[in-house]
Amino acid sequence: MITAILLSAFIYLSYFNIEYRFINTILGLLGLYFLITIPRKAMFLAGFTTGVLWCYWMAVSLKYYDLIYLTPVLLIAVGIIYGLIFLLFSIYDKPYFRLIAIFAFTFFAPFGFNWMKFELIFIDSYLGTSKEDFALILVSIFMMVKLKRMKILSIVPLLFAFSFQTGTYIDNPNAKISMPQLNIKQNLKWEKDYQATIFKKNFEYIDNAIYNKKDLVILPETAFPSILNKSEELLTILKNKSYKIDIITGSLYIENEQFYNATYHISNGDVQIAKKLVLVPFGEEIPLPKFFVNLINDIFYDGAQDYSKAKAPTDFIINGQKFRNAICYEATTDKIFENLNGVKYMIVTSNNAWFTPSIEPTLQKLLLRYYAKKYNITIFHVVNGSPNFIFRP
Repeated sequence: MITAILLSAFIYLSYFNIEYRFINTILGLLGLYFLITIPRKAMFLAGFTTGVLWCYWMAVSLKYYDLIYLTPVLLIAVGIIYGLIFLLFSIYDKPYFRLIAIFAFTFFAPFGFNWMKFELIFIDSYLGTSKEDFALILVSIFMMVKLKRMKILSIVPLLFAFSFQTGTYIDNPNAKISMPQLNIKQNLKWEKDYQATIFKKNFEYIDNAIYNKKDLVILPETAFPSILNKSEELLTILKNKSYKIDIITGSLYIENEQFYNATYHISNGDVQIAKKLVLVPFGEEIPLPKFFVNLINDIFYDGAQDYSKAKAPTDFIINGQKFRNAICYEATTDKIFENLNGVKYMIVTSNNAWFTPSIEPTLQKLLLRYYAKKYNITIFHVVNGSPNFIFRP
């Protein structure tokens, strides 16, 4: 239990805005030290509890599907999955094997879900978050465990993993950007009687950005809760406004009877669609064989089909500069950062109203900081349901 708490502490400290590099460094090192040294019989419980502490927020969204009764089932399932993974770390119960297995886990995503990143433990610490840094940290802990004398030498690898927090400096983009803060509750978002209010408010955000002489206004994921390419009236209004300002907004998109979670870039009357590339496991797609996909969708989602997805990332050109598009979860995967080809900016839109109140926005924020640093890219994150942020390398 202590191991799980230590491995999860950085998330909860950040949630309460307690971000001290020294504290996070010590707690992170202790968590990994215990993970390598606790008895094998404790590994399952450590994994079970760590999984729940990192991922309990998944259950918050169940109430919007009228599936709240599945909360204990989901939490137990998540706990068992990570409990078994941690148990595998000690299948051959030697410290060096645990070290290798823990490092190997940083390349593994159960069911395509990669939000448990051990490197992330040190995002607010004196240590780096690259694979190389994490390997050095593990070597240091291994030396602490194995050396009978001169344990002080275990500090040497940590010196090479030390982070000076000096990322690549990136100039601000040419475009003056408006990032309105939306807080539409999820239980209202798709109510037909409330949609007119949402549309009116969105147009006000755009008009306010025009009034303040901005070049670009960004609205979050599914800011327009509709199939926008089938909503001629809405699209016409947005096109007319786009002669005065570039508009980026989230909405659904349908093509060839396939549904997409998409971003619309509307500029000078033209519309560019960016379809989501990486779907949320068990949220937007079921990462299981076809038979189980159909069975789960029929039982729990009234026969709804999975979303479809793009084949490659999409870049928008705004004021002569490229911006990579990302929608929520995909911004925390390496796939969306492929073939950047010099792109220095990313626009990420999210709808965190599904998971609030919980630690989900905090964990997402930490992950986006990690990826901004990893790929030397500035991320403009516009969200419904939690604060907007700009993340720099």
